[in-house]
Amino acid sequence: MVPLDTLAQITQRFEYVEARLADGSGDMAALGREYSELRPVAERIAEYRTLLDDIEGAQALLSDPEMKALAEEELAELEARKPALEQELRLALLPKDAADSRAAILEIRPGTGGDEAALFAGDLLRMYQRHAEAKGWRLEIVEYQETELGGIKEVVANVKGDGVFARLKFESGVHRVQRVPSTESGGRIHTSAATVAVLPEAQDVDIQIDPADLRVDTMRASGAGGQHVNTTDSAVRITHVPTGIVVTSSEKSQHRNREIAMDVLRARLFDIERQRAADARSADRKAQVGSGDRSERIRTYNFPQGRLTDHRINLTLYRLNEVMNGDLDEIIDALISEDQAVKLAEMEG
Repeated sequence: MVPLDTLAQITQRFEYVEARLADGSGDMAALGREYSELRPVAERIAEYRTLLDDIEGAQALLSDPEMKALAEEELAELEARKPALEQELRLALLPKDAADSRAAILEIRPGTGGDEAALFAGDLLRMYQRHAEAKGWRLEIVEYQETELGGIKEVVANVKGDGVFARLKFESGVHRVQRVPSTESGGRIHTSAATVAVLPEAQDVDIQIDPADLRVDTMRASGAGGQHVNTTDSAVRITHVPTGIVVTSSEKSQHRNREIAMDVLRARLFDIERQRAADARSADRKAQVGSGDRSERIRTYNFPQGRLTDHRINLTLYRLNEVMNGDLDEIIDALISEDQAVKLAEMEG
């Protein structure tokens, strides 16, 4: 059962925001964001109320002998629609992650496995680049360090678009690969790993950084080859002394490098605050899919079998080539559904 008093409060708030926007009073940007969030919920509530009114009307006709058969038929159809609409409303009423609508910072680093781990990190980057392209997002490389074999030592990228963090946040964790490396002459399968971190883009209001806490170094950038080569003295390295976080950016403009590095630093500090708040709220339960611990193995890519397994939801797909080409929607949709189911159970328990 959906709490009708809650629905009434949401409708009242939506009408208030709508009126404020119409008369041009208040913070238009903030009101616009709230309106966009409330509108789909308000539309579902209006649809649900119409359904309840129609059910009540059909029930009233049951006492009329001439209308009873028609009313029973209509009532059966209306009642059949009710559970699905109530489920949609429950999902719409789930607490929202305030960062879901934001852009994201994507970080990929090789884990155990040496050169093969670095090559796999490069494969993951290409997978996310293709996925971003398919979704109409813009992925911009901030920092890129390449190995001699063409793998990745580290990559940091901005991913911009609508609702990027909401969908990519479930990618954080350890990604394990099982395959025969190109350097393996004996045909043996090796297991290696890469770590992925997805952070919501921070805004100035989220994190205030004291300039006295920063150490800024300018240095000559270097790359292993290709489009990522920079031979300029403009590379910037910023160290946040209290936390020891180090951020580097190697664009050609020193001024732009500082901006980019500060954006990444803010995102990392914001993520630390979000993790701290989440831990405080959920000391005795899991607040997201899995434990959220980035040291946890979340997924295995088995190339000999063409198999991908997401260990958090026990999902196995035999379409690894499509996934590596950026087709991640089936996995991400399943993770979002599981996350919603957990939150519903917590809300209703």
